[in-house]
Amino acid sequence: MRPTICLAITLSLALAACGEGKAPSEKLKDAAEGLVEEAAGKMPPKLAEGPYAPRDECAGLPGADAFRQQLAQAVEARDAEALIALAAPDVKLDFGGGAGSAQLRAQLDGENPTLWDELDSLLALGCAAEGQSGITLPWYFAQEIDAVDPMAGMMVTGENVPLRMAPEAEAETLEEVSWDVVELVDGLQPEAPFQHVATVKGKRGYIATSELRSLIDYRLLASSRDGKWSITSLVAGD
Repeated sequence: MRPTICLAITLSLALAACGEGKAPSEKLKDAAEGLVEEAAGKMPPKLAEGPYAPRDECAGLPGADAFRQQLAQAVEARDAEALIALAAPDVKLDFGGGAGSAQLRAQLDGENPTLWDELDSLLALGCAAEGQSGITLPWYFAQEIDAVDPMAGMMVTGENVPLRMAPEAEAETLEEVSWDVVELVDGLQPEAPFQHVATVKGKRGYIATSELRSLIDYRLLASSRDGKWSITSLVAGD
C-alpha cells in the first residue's frame, strides 16, 4: 500500500474506478492531472464524468485520511479484526436493532463474502464530508437526489453506459448515461442481466444490471469521537 496521504487515497479511488472498465484508460493521465490540481485547490476531486460521479470531499479532514487508509488496508486484506478495530462498539448494522462488534464479526466471518465485496465497492465511490467530524461513503448518498423514488432509484455507476432498446447486449443504444440516476420500471429483477429503467427525462430502456447500484444499497458512515475516527453505521436499505 502507498503512504497515507490524501492524494494517494484519491488516486487509488480513481484507479479502482478505471480498473472496473468504467472510464476509458486513455483518460487516466488527464484524470490524474486534474486530481492533482483539485487537491491543491479549490474543489473536491471529481473522479469521473456525470452529475453524481464520485467526489472526494474528505481529503484533509483531520485524521480522516489515515482512517480511510486503514480501512482500505483492512478491506484489501479481508482482515476482520482490523476492520472491527475501526468500528465503534455500538456500530449500527441494520434497521432491526442489529449493532455492535460481535454482530459485525459474525457478518465478516460468514461463508458469504457479500459484506467484504460491498466494502470493496464503497471504497471506489467517493467520500462526502459532514462538517469536520463526519464522512459518508458513497459520496452520492449524502447528496440531495429527488428526481427519482429512492426505493426504486438506481445509480448508473459508470461513464457512457448504454441505455438499450431491448434487454440484449447487441440491442440498439437509445442514449448513453454517465453517473446519473434512473428509476426501475418493473422493480428489480435480481437474476436478469438487464433492468428496465426510466431516465430522469422519462426515456425508457434497458441498462445492464452490473452497471446499476441501488440508491439505498450499503453505505458507511464514520465520525471522529475525541480525535479517533470510527465507523458508526454500515447499513443497507431504509
